Amino acid sequence: MQLSKSNLSFLSALQKNNNREWFEQNKPDFIKAQDEFKSFHKALELMMNEHDKIGKSKVFRIYRDVRFSKDKTPYKSYWSASFQRDTHYLRGGYYYMITPGGSMAAGGFFNPEPQDLLHIRKQLSQDPETLRGILADSNFKSTFGGLLGEQVKTAPKGFDKEDPAIDLIKYKNFYVEHSYTDEEVLSKDFIVKLNDTFKDLRPYFDFMSEILTTDLNGEAIPPA
Repeated sequence: MQLSKSNLSFLSALQKNNNREWFEQNKPDFIKAQDEFKSFHKALELMMNEHDKIGKSKVFRIYRDVRFSKDKTPYKSYWSASFQRDTHYLRGGYYYMITPGGSMAAGGFFNPEPQDLLHIRKQLSQDPETLRGILADSNFKSTFGGLLGEQVKTAPKGFDKEDPAIDLIKYKNFYVEHSYTDEEVLSKDFIVKLNDTFKDLRPYFDFMSEILTTDLNGEAIPPA
């Protein structure tokens, strides 16, 4: 499954003409491009299930919710979609976005529930070195660079600012990203590259899944 040049061309034109009148005049191009992206996403999901277990799969709508936004442009000028891993024991989410000049893939833990965030921080305080090893792996670093996400300015409540793991404990979100050029997005093997990028997340996801499904003594936490 390959994305067509006309698909990116539609998004590029939408960036320059983000208004309802233009969109309605070009509705057939939108439907064609959207259908192509949905087909691409389904094909990617099949590939993902060969090396992971996918639960929820979602293609996001192109229509923007402008009710509480200063930006009143009615449409997103990109395609985006996500996968959620299935079952209590497989944690982490995959996300990707296709847009001219800014396509990317990301994965990790976005805005964990407060109790999950506290549990992650306690586990990292107990054992920061396993995660450090994953982040320092040459393949992981070449694909993603490093860990991203908002951080608190000082030690979170209940943690010592001198904790050896404080650089990790400060994170409120735990995710990574990888960007793609337009040439890569339009290449025949882009779907393979994207699938391989998500594969590279597995050591990180496996470790974080273990953190979130075991207590501080390493005993399994049963599903709620």
